[in-house]
Amino acid sequence: MKLKQYQLETLATLRRFLEESRIVGPAMAYESVVQEPEQASRLGHYADAYQPLNDLPQVPYVCLRLPTGGGKTLLAARAVDVARHAWVEKDWPLVLWLVPTNTIRRQTVEALKNPRHSYRKALDENFDSRVRVFDIGDFQHVRPHDIRNNCCLVVGTIQTLRVTNTEGRKVYAHHEDLEPHFSARSSFPDNLERLDDGSPKFSFANLLHIHQPLMIVDEAHNAVTGLTREMQSRVSPCAIIEFTATPRRKSNILHSVTAGELKKEEMIKLPVMLSEHDTWQNAVGAAVAARKSLAKEAASDQSHIRPIVLFQAQPKNLEVTIDVLKEHLIEAERIPAERIAVATGDQRELDGIDLFDPACPIEHVITVEALKEGWDCSFAYVFCSVARIRDAKDVEQLLGRVLRMPYAEQRASDRLNRAYAFLSEPTFGEAAKTLVDKLVKMGFDDFEARQSIVERTSAEPELDLEDTLLDAAGRSKPLFTQIVEASPSVLSNLRKLEGVSVRQTEEERVEISFEGAVDDGLRRAVLDAVADSERKRLDTAIEGFHRTLSPAELGESFKVPRLRSAIQGSLGIADTDALMEHHDWSILDHTAELAENEFAIRETSREFEINLNGNRITYQFARESNQLALDVDVEGWTPEALVIWLDQQVREPDIRQSEMLRWLGDLVHHLTSKRGLHISALMRCKYILARKVREKIADIRQLERKRAYQRYLIAPDAEVEVSFDHAFEFNSDMYLGERHYRGPWKPTLHFLGPERVPAFDGAKDGEEFQCAQVVDSLPGVKHWIRNVARHQRSFWLPTATGRFYPDFLASMKDGRLLVVEYKGAHLADGPDTSEKRVIGEIWARKSEGKGVFLIAEKSKDGKDARAQILERLRGG
Repeated sequence: MKLKQYQLETLATLRRFLEESRIVGPAMAYESVVQEPEQASRLGHYADAYQPLNDLPQVPYVCLRLPTGGGKTLLAARAVDVARHAWVEKDWPLVLWLVPTNTIRRQTVEALKNPRHSYRKALDENFDSRVRVFDIGDFQHVRPHDIRNNCCLVVGTIQTLRVTNTEGRKVYAHHEDLEPHFSARSSFPDNLERLDDGSPKFSFANLLHIHQPLMIVDEAHNAVTGLTREMQSRVSPCAIIEFTATPRRKSNILHSVTAGELKKEEMIKLPVMLSEHDTWQNAVGAAVAARKSLAKEAASDQSHIRPIVLFQAQPKNLEVTIDVLKEHLIEAERIPAERIAVATGDQRELDGIDLFDPACPIEHVITVEALKEGWDCSFAYVFCSVARIRDAKDVEQLLGRVLRMPYAEQRASDRLNRAYAFLSEPTFGEAAKTLVDKLVKMGFDDFEARQSIVERTSAEPELDLEDTLLDAAGRSKPLFTQIVEASPSVLSNLRKLEGVSVRQTEEERVEISFEGAVDDGLRRAVLDAVADSERKRLDTAIEGFHRTLSPAELGESFKVPRLRSAIQGSLGIADTDALMEHHDWSILDHTAELAENEFAIRETSREFEINLNGNRITYQFARESNQLALDVDVEGWTPEALVIWLDQQVREPDIRQSEMLRWLGDLVHHLTSKRGLHISALMRCKYILARKVREKIADIRQLERKRAYQRYLIAPDAEVEVSFDHAFEFNSDMYLGERHYRGPWKPTLHFLGPERVPAFDGAKDGEEFQCAQVVDSLPGVKHWIRNVARHQRSFWLPTATGRFYPDFLASMKDGRLLVVEYKGAHLADGPDTSEKRVIGEIWARKSEGKGVFLIAEKSKDGKDARAQILERLRGG
C-alpha cells in the first residue's frame, strides 16, 4: 500500500529522531529535530522541551500527532520497521502494542492477524511474512522460538499493565508455562520481580523486561499518567512511540499533521455540512432525507458506497432513548427494521457484520457512546444527534466516524466528498460553535475547525444538496443574488440561461443568482432578458459584486513557464530526478572503502563502542548474550552472509543488484581484510554498518546528481529553454487546506484574495511577511501570489538536491513575470542560496525578457528589499 506524503514525512521524522538518539541521546536528538525550521513551523504551539521518562531517561519517548482519519494504526505498523533499523537494531523485535479499550484491542488483534488487512500487509512486507500476533490474554502461548525467529506483537490495553499493586494480575504472576524463556539464561537484570527464594518470577512482565520491547501506544492521550510511568519502568521498553489526535502537554510531540494535509491527500471528507433544527424529530427526518439523496449519488460512483447515518441517542434516563429513536425511524420514517442496527455495550448488532459488503442492508446505526474509537466504516456520511451537542458525551469520537473518506480516494461527486451533521439545538449558531470545539478535540487546529464547518439553516431545503454551493475542493463559492421585477415571459427567458439560478419570490419578482464570476457573454444575455428598467441597476450590482472577487475568482490567467532541458535529443521538464533516469553511472565507479574516521569499533570490558564520523555510540550486550567478545566465530556469521544481509537493507531500484553485491563485497572485504575487523564484530553491529552504508550510497548518489545537474542544466553546451506551453498555472482553488495568514494587514493584489494568503515562514510579522508587503505595494504589479514550498501545484525550479520553490511570484502589467526569493542575512551567502541564484538566473535569461528573478535580502549594498526589487525590474 502506497503511503501518503504526510505519512512518509511522519515516518522520516521518526527515523531521523531515532538515528540521532543513538548518537547523542533522545533529549538532544529531540531538540535537534524540533528546532529544524520546517519542524518548528509545523509543530507551532505543540513544540516544547523534551521530557524524559522518570526512570528511563535514555529511552526515546515521542508522540506523533495525526488528526482523526489520518491512519494512525497503519503508521504504527510501519513505525515498527523504522524503529527496528534506527534504534532497536534486532532482526526480530518484540513489540508491546497498547490500546485504550478492550473493543479496540479485539479489533486490532483481528486486523493484525488478517493477512489481507493493510496493517498486516505492512508488517509482512517489512519482515518477510515472519510475524506473530498475540492477544495479551494469550501470552502463555508465546514460545522462545517465536521471539527468536519472528517479529512478535503482543496487543493489550494500557489498563492490563497499569497497576499499583501487581498482586493478582495475570501478567505479573508466576507462570510455569513461561519457564522455557528463563531456563536458558544464566543471568538476569537486577530489577526483575522475584520469588521469595530470590529467583525471577516466570511472569510475562519479567519476560517483557528482559527483551525490552518496542512500545507502541495507540490513542496515547488516554495513557499519560504517573501510574503509566511506573508500568513503563516495570516493562523496561527500549523505546516508546505514541500515536494520537489529541496529545497532552509534555508528551514530546515530534511531528504534527494538519487536517488540511489529510484533506489534500483525500483521507477525510470535508467540509462538514451542518444543519441545525429546533426539534429532534426534524433533525432525524433531515438526516434520513440526506442519506437517501446521497444514496442516489453513490449509485453512479465507480466503487460500491452505501451511505450510512450514525445516530446518537440519549441515555436511558432521558427522553430520546435508543428504543424511542428506533421506533421513530420505523414508524415515522418508514425505514425497515433490517436496515437499522443498534451498537451499544449491551446490543452489539454490528458484531460479525461486514458493512462494506454490497449485500449488507444496514443504512442506519444507532448508538449512545459505545462506538468511541472502536468502530470504523467510511460509508458513514451523516451524523445526527438527538441531544444538544454541547451536552452530549463523546461527540467527537462519533463524528470522527463520518469523516473518513471511502477507499481514501476523492469521489467523482462533490457531495460524496463531504460529511453531514444534523443537530438539534434551540439556539441558532450554538451547534456550529460547539462543533468547532469538537473538531479541535479531534486534532484539528482552531482555524481548520472553523474552516471545516459550513452552516445551513433549518429553513433551507434538505433534499436538494445542490444548494450547498461549494466548489470541488469544499470552499464556499462567492454567490451573487439580486431581486428584479420580471414578467412571466422574462422569467421564462431567464430560466433558459445556463449558469443562472432563478427563483420567484413573489408575483412578478424573481431572485437571480450566480455562483462565482459572470463572464461577459452570460452577463449580456441576462441583461438582455430583463426589463429595460432593471438593466442599469442589475448591471451596477454585478459590477459591484465583481469588485469583491479575487483575480483568481474572476478567472484571470496566472501562468509561470517551466524550465525544460534536452535529454537524449528531446526536451522534457528540467527535474533532477528525471535527469538521473537518463544519467549513466555505476556504483562500481566509487570507492567501497570505509575509513577508520568514518566507521570504527573498539571493544571494552563489558561493552563496545562504534565511532561514526567522530560521533561515538556505546553498546552493552549484557542482556543480549553472555558472550561479549567480538572476535569469537559464530556459525553462519560469514562475510558472504553479511553481504547478502546488507544487500537486503540498502538495495536501490536504480542500482543493478549484481553491481550492488560486488560493491558490498568489496566493502566487507576491505573491513575484514585490510582493516582487520572481525566478522563477528561487524555482524553484531550490522544495523549501524547498514546505516553507514546507506549514507555512503546517498553521498555517491548526490555526487552523481550534481554531475547530471551540471551536464544537463549548467554546462555551456546544455540545451535549456523556458516554455509557456508547459507552464505552472495558478487558479482559484490553489492552496485550499493550507494555513492562511491571519493578521491586520490586508493585501490588495494577492491573486487568491486578501483572506487566502498562505501563511508566511517564521514570525507572523517577520522578514518574509515584510517582503510580501513590499511586493504588494510595487508599482506595475497586476497581481502576485505567495508560493507554498513543496506543494504539489506550486512553481519550482530544479536544484541538484531536489526542488527550489521561490517565495513570491508576481504578474506585472507590462507582461513580465517577477520571481522573488527572500533570504535572511544568515542565509544569503550560503551554498544553497548560490545554487538557487544560478538556476533562477538561467530561468530568467532563457525567458527572453519575460522573466525577472532575484534573491532579495533585508539589506544589500545599502539597499532594502524594495529598492533591490525595483532596481532589478529597471534592468539593474
